[in-house]
Amino acid sequence: MLFSSIVFLFIFFPVVLVLYYGFFFSRACQNVILLLASLIFYAWGEPLYVLLMIASILVNSLLAGVVQKLKGEGSRKVVLFIAVAANLATLFVFKYLGFVMETFGFAPVSLPLPIGISFFTFQAMSYVVDVYRGTVRAENPFYVGLYISFFPQLIAGPIIQYNTIAEQIRHRKSSFDMFSMGISRFTVGLAKKILLSNCFAGMADNIFRWSMIGTERMAVPAMLAWLGSISYSLQIYYDFSAYSDMAIGLGLCFGFKFPENFNYPYIAESISDFWKRWHISLTDWFREYVYFPLGGSRVKNQDFMVRNMLVVWLLTGIWHGANWTFIFWGLMYFVFQLAERFFEYPKKIKSKFVKHFYTLMVVNALWVVFRADNLYQAGRVFMNMLGVNNNGFYSDLAVMMIRENFVFLVLGIVFSMPIARNMNEILYKNPKSAIARAGVLIYPVGLMALLVICVAYMASGTYNPFIYFNF
Repeated sequence: MLFSSIVFLFIFFPVVLVLYYGFFFSRACQNVILLLASLIFYAWGEPLYVLLMIASILVNSLLAGVVQKLKGEGSRKVVLFIAVAANLATLFVFKYLGFVMETFGFAPVSLPLPIGISFFTFQAMSYVVDVYRGTVRAENPFYVGLYISFFPQLIAGPIIQYNTIAEQIRHRKSSFDMFSMGISRFTVGLAKKILLSNCFAGMADNIFRWSMIGTERMAVPAMLAWLGSISYSLQIYYDFSAYSDMAIGLGLCFGFKFPENFNYPYIAESISDFWKRWHISLTDWFREYVYFPLGGSRVKNQDFMVRNMLVVWLLTGIWHGANWTFIFWGLMYFVFQLAERFFEYPKKIKSKFVKHFYTLMVVNALWVVFRADNLYQAGRVFMNMLGVNNNGFYSDLAVMMIRENFVFLVLGIVFSMPIARNMNEILYKNPKSAIARAGVLIYPVGLMALLVICVAYMASGTYNPFIYFNF
């Protein structure tokens, strides 16, 4: 079930809200409603694989309880190993087995990919690890189930550590202010998805598809190839950040405060800075559960630091999908971040423009690899972008696409920068100004207008994919 669907907006979400607040007198009943609603939400699109999720909840709850009760360090490590191995084995079978078999020349096994398996598996693993470390106590399967399956962040994150919401599950406080903030945040996310991401998706998909046809049949001029890469860079940002906005907004509606997952990544001035702003919860997860346990950067031998970074970025690429494009994408981020560390970039570069331009070029180029069906297609797109395919530069088709989508392209670029956030801060610091007073009236009207426009687009059945559902 998509957040950006009529079924969710006008049936599922309102029904869950009414039931949830109908039991305002009992937090336990509200939690039961949220757990059941989350399982129904997942079963809507995955009627069989919801059993896989329930099994994950029960197994990880059991193993975490065993880890907590055992006294011997050796036996605790054995149980922890079993838990991690079980989670990784599940992920491997459903996500990577076919790719590995095909790579080694065997007939690939084709299993439908459970939606969001990478997200809920990582949450389940982090829970058991945190119980082992003693940072959280083992909970009954009911609370663990709500943590792993909670529908706002179930499908595409953010990836939440249990200690972040453990107290909220029992003692969160709902309020009208939180609810209104949640609805506002959800509406903004919905608009980013429906009005911006879907627009960029249409351009990017067509241009990338044309790059596979062959130069002799469909030349893709450099201008058109660049438009395709930039469109995808905007698409994936507004697609994924929109889902995070909607997840955070829905969490607020039920009294939960989730951590931010994006912080204007396209204003970054280095690749390292980019990954402090993009998919923050995934970066935090790998740092907490892989990089630091390996020793991080606090090692005497720099070779070990390089190894630790290599492991993290190799796993980051693999996490995103079973394709050599993702592996190459992750390894290239390792190369660029390692180079920045050893050459002390960006400290040695004074120009913010140069740093920003370099970062955008690298990120945009690597999104081409990420989006391509295979490394061959990525190579074709790069050749088109560089104009070495006898494809020329100018494209009437690109000009037409830009004219048709000019407003969306401008809005996409503008809102990828913290202009709106800075304006909100200025108005917040000057609440008595005429502009601030007008904003109090204009803002809710604007949000309602956005919601109406989004619903109209959804009702028309426009192109509506979610990229990170594949992960």
